Amino acid sequence: MSSRRIRALALAAAALLATTALAACGKDDDKASAGGDASTIRLGYFPNITHAPALVGVNKGFYQDALGSTKLETKTFNAGGDALTALLSGAVDATYMGPNPAITGWAQTHGTGLKIIAGSTSGGAALVVQPSVAGVQDLKGKKVATPQLGNTQDVALRSWLKDQGLTTDTQGGGDVSIVPQANSAMLQSFAQGSIAGAWVPQPYLSQLVLQSKGKVLVDEKTLWPQGQFVTTQLVVTQTFLKKYPDTVKKLLQGQLKSIDYIASNKADAQAAANAQLASLSGKPLKDDVLQAAFTDLTFTNDPIASSLYTGAQHAEAVGLLKSVDLKGIYDLAPLNSLLAAGGKPAVSDAAPAS
Repeated sequence: MSSRRIRALALAAAALLATTALAACGKDDDKASAGGDASTIRLGYFPNITHAPALVGVNKGFYQDALGSTKLETKTFNAGGDALTALLSGAVDATYMGPNPAITGWAQTHGTGLKIIAGSTSGGAALVVQPSVAGVQDLKGKKVATPQLGNTQDVALRSWLKDQGLTTDTQGGGDVSIVPQANSAMLQSFAQGSIAGAWVPQPYLSQLVLQSKGKVLVDEKTLWPQGQFVTTQLVVTQTFLKKYPDTVKKLLQGQLKSIDYIASNKADAQAAANAQLASLSGKPLKDDVLQAAFTDLTFTNDPIASSLYTGAQHAEAVGLLKSVDLKGIYDLAPLNSLLAAGGKPAVSDAAPAS
């Protein structure tokens, strides 16, 4: 059975689990507090600098402060497919993830499983290659890694290679063999020379460059208008959003506080993110990697929706997604009400102009 077929079956199973789990959630009376808020919200995020708003917000207590009596529980994931499975199965109520897993979840549940409620991060992804790789043609017959089949970086790599006239498939065949690996395993594979390169997010991007003498062949910023594209966004199950809108709004307040803090207290925010990473992995990032990763990223509440729609077209073009109507995937009303209250401009869910 092909890996693509296995992935489709896994997501289908997750969707079925979601129907059961989320229906049960609606009957779970003890999840609601007396004031109508949820007693607990389960939030997912990745131990990556691309998820710095979550790292800082959890470490500094911004989410918990905003949530008040609602208890925050957190869970971490390696890549978007894992986060999506947890979301659709009811293991988490909200999670940070990239655009392509969110698109997959929307398609898999026929528009009923989730809503994107905010952006988080733009930038911070690139194709890093071995020093011996002079150009794209040097990748023919070689292995290149991505964090997970169908995740945001995986789609970006496949789409870029297709534009360069090189073929790939979901079984690791074609002109370039794409091998999904956990980010931590990717670092070791690159250092050992068993892969020619990797399309990775921060901080792994900077680790490959600064610690393993890799070089950036493609900075993903160069592929997008004004260098802006969504890397990380906040997604919530529709069931939780409908049942506990006030709790979701408070979660967003925590994110707003975190992103404001990163902008106004850069050094302390970096230290907080690194402390949170250390608590999750047992090892903090080196200072040069930490600073390089933060410099490469823009933290924004704007979901940069136009890039998500384009990303869906890329996934479709490389055979990882069937055509899907994305109308309704966003619910930015709670975020925009908070932005308006703070005197900040609203963000848009508009698709790119045709």
